[in-house]
Amino acid sequence: MKLVVQVKLLPTPVQASALEATLRACNRAATHASAVAFNRGLRDRNGLQKEVYADLRAAFGLSAQPAVRAVKKVVDAYATLRANLRAGNLGPSTSRRYRKALSTPIVFRPEAAQPFDDRCLSWQHDARTVSIWTVDGRMKGIRYTGHPDQLKTLVQYRRGESDLIQRGGKWFLIATCEIPDAEMSEPVDWIGVDRGIANLATTSDGTNYQGRRLSRYRRWQARKRGELQKKRTRSARRRLSRRRRKEQRHATHVNHVISKGIVSVAQRTGRGIAVEALDGIRERVRLRRDQRATLSSWPFHQLGQHLAYKARRAGVPFLEVDPAYTSQRCPRCGHTGRANRPTRDRFCCRRCGLAGPADVVAGVNVRDRARSVWVFVTMPVPPPVQPEAGDATRDRPVVGDSRERDKA
Repeated sequence: MKLVVQVKLLPTPVQASALEATLRACNRAATHASAVAFNRGLRDRNGLQKEVYADLRAAFGLSAQPAVRAVKKVVDAYATLRANLRAGNLGPSTSRRYRKALSTPIVFRPEAAQPFDDRCLSWQHDARTVSIWTVDGRMKGIRYTGHPDQLKTLVQYRRGESDLIQRGGKWFLIATCEIPDAEMSEPVDWIGVDRGIANLATTSDGTNYQGRRLSRYRRWQARKRGELQKKRTRSARRRLSRRRRKEQRHATHVNHVISKGIVSVAQRTGRGIAVEALDGIRERVRLRRDQRATLSSWPFHQLGQHLAYKARRAGVPFLEVDPAYTSQRCPRCGHTGRANRPTRDRFCCRRCGLAGPADVVAGVNVRDRARSVWVFVTMPVPPPVQPEAGDATRDRPVVGDSRERDKA
């Protein structure tokens, strides 16, 4: 299982200047290689490297391994673009965004992340410093810091490349860690999780994680952004830049807290976690103009990702089930109808009279579907049917129609 660990670099002014020059040089080189790949139709790494390797070293001041990493970054970027086009993430083939992506080469921002492998970047965990290649030579003794748990994970499981990024005048290294999977336990039951906007997550046990505070926070942030955008001054732009990622970090923190609580309960009680497979919501649902921002900022996908990787790390089974009519189906009698949910918060079955909070009922339906799905997932494969001894009709080949079989 792969996880990323982010540490903050604490460079001196001289080291920071060298890192900035390195990042800009690598991205200029990657943009040049991207233009060559686009104009000549090169998709494979070896062909592109033969074309641009000498230019990257001579014109942009890159050494051997950074030039190879820049080529690899370009090839990966085009592979990601092709995957997004196939998946429809850029709209239909007739859309303006789709045509623009196909008609122009990929351009890398001056501060875009740059990957470094172990030949360009080495870690000194005892001293908490790194040594990294720059255009001004090898920079040694650059200090870093981070959360103690992440630093421990970094020492034990770091593998592969690390990305150097600059964000808001600060420097970070994002390292890839390969953590061994925990042994998956056989669940005694399941916890169904219903995700929503008013209630971010509601479990089949009745635990409710409300989203009211997060919604208020988002509205307050939107109001402040509007006020600063109206001023159109240099100081207002600086404040907008500082606040740019604050709302995103807050929503990510909330999702981490919710997912950690659900996974800890499942691990303690020996149960699995089941959620709805909420894919393609933006394509299926048409909303009013005032509702689009709320849906676009709804962090349900990130919450599902957090639940999945935390459950896998803890050895807790995780399933995604069919979300159809989970909020309209009665878990007691099975009656399904829109009238079973007269309001957003209440559920009342028109057949048997079962009533309760609508999100809890949806979580129970998710749990029940996980029970059924898990039976089929863990069902042993039946052995092939063997013909009985002495049964000549089973061993005889079947040819033609019935008259031909009689002749045979």
